[in-house]
Amino acid sequence: MTVEPFGQVDGVEVGSVMLGRAGGVQARVCAYGARLTELWVPDRAGVCADIVLGHGDVAGYAATKAFLGATCGRYANRIADGRFVLDGRVVDLDQNEGVKHLHGGRAGFDRKTWDFADLSERSVTLTAVSADGEMGYPGRLSMQVRYWLDEADRLWIAMEAQTDAATVVNMVNHSYFNMVGSGSVMGQDLRLGATHFTPVDADLIPTGEVLAVAGTAFDFTARREIGAALPSDTGFDHNWCLTGPLEPKWGEALRFCAEAVDAGSGRRMEVWTNEPGVQFYTGAFLAGGLPGKDGAPIAPFSGFTLETQRFPDSPNRPQFPSARLEPGQTYRHLMAFEFTPQPG
Repeated sequence: MTVEPFGQVDGVEVGSVMLGRAGGVQARVCAYGARLTELWVPDRAGVCADIVLGHGDVAGYAATKAFLGATCGRYANRIADGRFVLDGRVVDLDQNEGVKHLHGGRAGFDRKTWDFADLSERSVTLTAVSADGEMGYPGRLSMQVRYWLDEADRLWIAMEAQTDAATVVNMVNHSYFNMVGSGSVMGQDLRLGATHFTPVDADLIPTGEVLAVAGTAFDFTARREIGAALPSDTGFDHNWCLTGPLEPKWGEALRFCAEAVDAGSGRRMEVWTNEPGVQFYTGAFLAGGLPGKDGAPIAPFSGFTLETQRFPDSPNRPQFPSARLEPGQTYRHLMAFEFTPQPG
């Protein structure tokens, strides 16, 4: 396995690797942001399409704020007012979305060029360090992200971290999926393993409530078209509380997160995780910037995210699952993607 050139960022050469073999599931990972840049998946006829949005080289990713395919952190999603209290001390973070903190700040994990630590035909591990005080966070954090394809061509992502001081950690993979590969995702089908969600205020900060999805546009307990019911013209950008317990699955303890299907091609994906929530975002603000891999603009509603996670603003919400990490502990976030085409 060789690292292929993918362009430069600030004069630093960035490499990428392709996992798997043509004709089956393949995944390309680049060092800038420990990022998933391609995911080739067969349909019911065996025809493969790249189902994640992205750019043709690293310059496109460096020029956009859309977090396409990136590993985001130290704390992904939003923290109200860019601050929280840890052990009685106010921690002030970088405010990069108005007064809010989003996805780790302006110099989050998505802006790091990670190191390739280990790679083979079907696996790659990347490492990086977040210094004490970076973007305001306490503690020096050592991070590892591993992507691999198992014997059944499932794609796995494992995000791990260790700290030398108490801190908060919520790393996510921010891929935008489109089960056809292009066009609007509003006609594609989705099911989520959640009976409740966390409503948000006008600034997309959780109110602290946990509400039932039944009878609302947020009900994806049965598979349905994404665009069949929307909470607003901007679609979805909310956290769902995953309902199922952790259960033995493919050698790990995981819970069902999501099923996404394109009925026309039969391309189907299931997502499993060990995290308690998922941010489903339908990409309303994907507009402008550099063109995508096919040369066309990346348009609104052309991709959706399934960011398995701790809940947004958890450091300010003691009733939400904790994101605290102590020295001697290892943060470990798992995602597994299974691709089984749906018959016609």
